[in-house]
Amino acid sequence: MSSDIREKLITKLQNRSAKVAVLGMGYVGLPLATVFAETGYEVIGIDPIAAKMDKLNHGESYILDVPSEQVARLVKAGKLKGTTDYSVLAQVDAVSICVPTPLRKTGDPDLSFIISATAEVAPYVHPGMVVVLESSTYPGTTRELVLPKLSEASGLKIGEDIFVAFSPERVDPGRTDWTTKNTPKVVGGITPACSEVAAAWYSQALEKVVPVSSTEVAEMTKLLENTFRMINIGLVNELAIMCDRLGVDVWEVIDAAATKPFGFMKFTPGPGLGGHCIPIDPLYLSWKLKSVNYNARFIDLASEINTNMPRFAMGKVQDALNNVEKSLKGSRVLVLGVAYKPDIDDLRESPALDVIGLLEQKGARVEYHDPYIPVIRQDGGDRHSVADLMTAVRAADCVVIVTNHKCYNYPEILDAARLVVDTRNALGAMGKHSPKVVRL
Repeated sequence: MSSDIREKLITKLQNRSAKVAVLGMGYVGLPLATVFAETGYEVIGIDPIAAKMDKLNHGESYILDVPSEQVARLVKAGKLKGTTDYSVLAQVDAVSICVPTPLRKTGDPDLSFIISATAEVAPYVHPGMVVVLESSTYPGTTRELVLPKLSEASGLKIGEDIFVAFSPERVDPGRTDWTTKNTPKVVGGITPACSEVAAAWYSQALEKVVPVSSTEVAEMTKLLENTFRMINIGLVNELAIMCDRLGVDVWEVIDAAATKPFGFMKFTPGPGLGGHCIPIDPLYLSWKLKSVNYNARFIDLASEINTNMPRFAMGKVQDALNNVEKSLKGSRVLVLGVAYKPDIDDLRESPALDVIGLLEQKGARVEYHDPYIPVIRQDGGDRHSVADLMTAVRAADCVVIVTNHKCYNYPEILDAARLVVDTRNALGAMGKHSPKVVRL
């Protein structure tokens, strides 16, 4: 009987008659939902924020990577709709959970979104359903938190009646070369049958699926990917500090090293880490390892270095102003770019927020400009991007390039500015040879 349930579900997934739900319609969920819908599935996006679901149902995208034209077409065709009502899950065959997994202020994982989403799914679990967690988390989460909730609530057997798996999201906002559709998708199930069903589902919509032996392997895969990047960024950030002490141009060193065609991968320094994955995911692993009496020393050291980079950037601004006989206190500082990476509207964990905060603690009068982020929502009140970029550049005692958006006219900015601190080498050779530019 259980094999019949599995085979029937696989058949429905393969012929696209299965109904699909995506829980959490943000930077991961909306692109995934549109890929499933484009494949021919009827997709229901579920999110507690009603305003987002209203936009979706009116054919409007709220994510930069997903065009409104695509959303409108899929909504009109009846392939995509949004709701805040979880009861629709009773009619759904496949569920992907794409909710945030931030860190608490104390540095331990905040799993409340996963717990809440699982609790919402549990009452509607039924035979012939596959549930896949995509949220980045520590190894063991799917088995320890998601599995018990679903099996206890339903009384159904995992791997026979219902199927549970983990498939880490690999979204890199702003990229057009590697997208949700063509980035290889790792999938690991609680049981081999769970892996088979989840892989059968994802392989209908995504170009390449990579099955692994367990949910723990899939969870650890994502953490390795981002730990690798975090540690290498920490290394090159420390290199920047060392080069600063030695009077060596770190950017020239990196470019020269990158000419080696093997055994080297280019990473660049900056004012700190941003985004939802690289600053956070490795700390999930570090936290988990403490429970088995192991200290993740590389992770902890890299985190310490990266966390201190906003302060290093602030010190560069302070020194640059001192060199022109100005105090940071009372000076007008313009921060260019507050998104966590170029050419996107994502503010999550952006180091620009720390840089701004540190500058203001020292008494600077800080403004910012970012064409992608017109408003920063803060507890103490909203902060707005300056209306006229070049007027603000000319008025500033120091311009600090924190995010190197391609849309900026850097030669014009350099010409108009009195002083520039370039934390991203956005000015390139112009900055290297200009007496009014200080580089990280």
